[in-house]
Amino acid sequence: MPKKKAGFLYEVHPTPAKGSDGRNIVYARPARGMKLSIDAVDDYCARHNCLRSGELKLAMGEFLKAAGALMARGYRIDTPIGSFAPKLALRREVTDPDEVRDSDVVLDGVDYIPGKHWDEAIGKWMFDGFSRLANPNTQAVVGDTEHLEQALAECLKRGYVTTRSFASRAGLTQYSARKVLEAWTKGDNPKLMRSKMGQLHIYTEI
Repeated sequence: MPKKKAGFLYEVHPTPAKGSDGRNIVYARPARGMKLSIDAVDDYCARHNCLRSGELKLAMGEFLKAAGALMARGYRIDTPIGSFAPKLALRREVTDPDEVRDSDVVLDGVDYIPGKHWDEAIGKWMFDGFSRLANPNTQAVVGDTEHLEQALAECLKRGYVTTRSFASRAGLTQYSARKVLEAWTKGDNPKLMRSKMGQLHIYTEI
């Protein structure tokens, strides 16, 4: 495994899907812990760009207020960092378009499309390529069906399971846990059904 620790740090984890050799297909993701607050980014801009301290944070706050007001009127906002658009949903199941009432429609979040500018913005700084970090081997965990089913059974004692609770119980990252749960909702004999409870996605036994 590479010993260098420069460049884009990443980890490798397995998915529930099987490859042609019968083993779990793996995926790469950014290393855990690589997270910055808006204050940290603001400080970075003050030190490396022509911005005063607090200027970026102030601009982001003003953009959030303006974009919120405009999207509340139904507008899509196109910016250099991507497009933002209000996402709608219906409170109830309707099959006849003529039966949809104004009171049925609710705001269901915001859709964000990054656009191509990010590829260019990130790509020009990728001087050192990628560097893999050692991470806990979840290959064995994902491949241990008995362990996963025991973890699921424990979580289902409350009536439903979330990605976070299953990840904690099974010893997986939330990404791997979500992949396992989603795999159990598919196939001819699915084990789970996914639904939404408020802003939370939950899985219940079928």
